[in-house]
Amino acid sequence: METILSYAHIAVSVLLVIGILMQQRGGGLSSVMGAGAMEYATKRGAEHTIYIATIVFAVLFVGISIARIALS
Repeated sequence: METILSYAHIAVSVLLVIGILMQQRGGGLSSVMGAGAMEYATKRGAEHTIYIATIVFAVLFVGISIARIALS
């Protein structure tokens, strides 16, 4: 059981990192220099799906971490 949780933990952590990196925020260096105007709008389409998936992966990551601690 612990081996399965270890592999699941690795897979979820990789998916969590990918989900975080895929989210777009700002315009890179242009927003740092003040040239990029940040507009706040609702998430739509793929951006919303990635956002929800990232939350799910984070919850799974915490859950698997707690399960591994409880089983060790």
